[in-house]
Amino acid sequence: MKKVMIALMTVAVTGSAVFANNGGKDGETIVGVAAGNKDFSTLVAAVKAADLVETLSSEGPFTVFAPTNDAFAKLPAGTVDGLLKPEAKGTLTAVLTYHVVAGEFKAAAVIEAIKKNKGKFEITTVQGGKLIASLKGKNVILTDEKGNVATVVIADVAASNGVIHAIDTVVMPK
Repeated sequence: MKKVMIALMTVAVTGSAVFANNGGKDGETIVGVAAGNKDFSTLVAAVKAADLVETLSSEGPFTVFAPTNDAFAKLPAGTVDGLLKPEAKGTLTAVLTYHVVAGEFKAAAVIEAIKKNKGKFEITTVQGGKLIASLKGKNVILTDEKGNVATVVIADVAASNGVIHAIDTVVMPK
């Protein structure tokens, strides 16, 4: 298990997305940590458009599976622009809250839960939908309700109100 944790914590996001692993230092919330990293500018813009800044800056704790800009870029052309329009706020909020879990779940706890549950662990999101966490080799992967798969590329980024795990694909609710 220690080797899996080390592998998770040392995997770099494709490109140059790197979090300083002291994100929560100086009281930075999840939003503050994400806003301080250029590779999450799309996520931050979406959080602002959905009016979720205050929520994700509250006490928590939260676990956020945070898609990188590259993850958003994988969506079909026009999807992000469409989601950022005021008339799509409800859909955008559902997509974003599908990436959030109430409580703080560090990588070690997620891996332990996967192993204790025969290789798959069901996670209920703030949106109310489910994600299935499992292992593929040494990587934690998330399977959404539509069958899309995201890989955790950086784990255990501390924030004052929870933890962030960067993912390489936007997961989608039903």
